[in-house]
Amino acid sequence: MDTLQNMRVFVRVVEAGSFTGAAQHLNTTTAYASRAVSDLEAHLRTRLLNRTTRRIALTEAGERYLQRCEQILAYVDQAEAEASDAHARPSGKLKVHAMTSFGQHYVVPAVSRYQQRYPDVHIELTLAQRLPDLLDEGFDVALTLATGLPDSGLVSQRLGSAFSIACASPAYLERHGVPQTPADLVRHTCLQMVTPVFPTDKWTFDGPNGEETIALGPTTFQVNVAEAMAVAVCSGMGVGLIPIYSAISGLRSGELVWLLPEYTSQEMNLYALYPSRQYLDAKIRTWVEFLRDELPATLAVDQAELRKFART
Repeated sequence: MDTLQNMRVFVRVVEAGSFTGAAQHLNTTTAYASRAVSDLEAHLRTRLLNRTTRRIALTEAGERYLQRCEQILAYVDQAEAEASDAHARPSGKLKVHAMTSFGQHYVVPAVSRYQQRYPDVHIELTLAQRLPDLLDEGFDVALTLATGLPDSGLVSQRLGSAFSIACASPAYLERHGVPQTPADLVRHTCLQMVTPVFPTDKWTFDGPNGEETIALGPTTFQVNVAEAMAVAVCSGMGVGLIPIYSAISGLRSGELVWLLPEYTSQEMNLYALYPSRQYLDAKIRTWVEFLRDELPATLAVDQAELRKFART
């Protein structure tokens, strides 16, 4: 028995004053309306309506039950309206996860611009160097950098790509000289970024001669956040591979020097991940669409600016 539907029929019968009037309003038959109320009474083991051939009248129990039905149906209608509105209008809390350094440089400014357009969305951003379990941890969207994605069942949107460059400080280069080829780096102090994607014992470069790999010796320093690596390199501790979004500020200030400007390393794709494409909440849909429109252009601007810092 569909109790909720039978409650709707019962309320409509009372409002119409007859089974026939209710049936016409609900676009059904009088027999169906009568049976729905009878099934409800049987389920409750209580008479709700007194019936004659000419009229119906609520019993005392029917009057109390009618009030509860009206309240329940109002809550149901409100819940359905809110759920439907969520599909149509961006609002409410949006839980976003992003990689730490990338999130600081690109996602936080994107949040500001997105909320100017959709002020009813409250974004809760978590930055961490890992890919979360979206379903278990309750995230709506995760932004991750990876060379590829495993088959996880999540929906993915590629938003662009980023890469790392070899950098050192002017003071370090004055003491140790400037490497001219990737092979020269084996004679330098190479600081290591610890990531789940790339090995720490070798660096691979893409350049004019294709792919070149160098083996690294023991390191004096390793870290798992690009911002910390940039600070270490600026301090003159050695040569480091730094993602361009973490290196660009130091290049502008002169604290960093781009080495081997014909070479890039550790290229990764940026993906937006979310649980489902079906009945997508408006705040998720508009956030992903916004990033798809905004981030490639932002990444391209930084990559274009990077050419100004090529050491000649």
